[in-house]
Amino acid sequence: MSALLLRDLRLAVRAGGGFGLGLAFFLIVVVLVPFGVGPAQDLLQVIAPGVLWIGALLACLLSLDRIFALDWEDGSLDLLVTAPLPMEAVVSIKALAHWLSTGLPLVLASPLFGLLLNLPVEGYKPLVLSLLLGTPALSVIGTFGAALTVGLKRGGLLLSLLVLPLYVPTLIFGAEMARRGAEGLSTGTPLLLLAGITCGTIALLPFASAAVLRVNLR
Repeated sequence: MSALLLRDLRLAVRAGGGFGLGLAFFLIVVVLVPFGVGPAQDLLQVIAPGVLWIGALLACLLSLDRIFALDWEDGSLDLLVTAPLPMEAVVSIKALAHWLSTGLPLVLASPLFGLLLNLPVEGYKPLVLSLLLGTPALSVIGTFGAALTVGLKRGGLLLSLLVLPLYVPTLIFGAEMARRGAEGLSTGTPLLLLAGITCGTIALLPFASAAVLRVNLR
């Protein structure tokens, strides 16, 4: 399992879909927003939590089509299906590799990007915590979408259309938690709901993804 995880991390970096691409896209979104809405500091403080969450979500979306594509192209996916390792474990490892190469760097960089949007000091901790809780769900849901579209030519657009509606609950509660934290309000309810969504996706979707892969590879 550790060998597969390290292999996927190396492939993510070599294929150009690792943390560099996601961070660059996240930075572009954060830099462009003030040009679009104006330099008003009060307005930026209000929209900063939502903008940061949308930027992180879209940055995670960029590399989803690479989760299984490289294994499909070189035939490794067929070997993984017939390997002694359960397919559910393979899917979970690939989701973990995607989060480590894309989601975790976004979590670590979010305080710096929050500074660019004039995020209040009180909002940094809730923002980081919300992204730390929510981005694993984005990776697991994205892995499910990648399993559905594996083998399809130009399936990236279809993957985005399938995954984005599933991302909405995570986005709502993640942004709400960051917003409440920035305003000094209680974050308990959105935190619990966000944690529940993440735990639910981690518990259920690897089985769905494994079943979809077995059907696609028949």
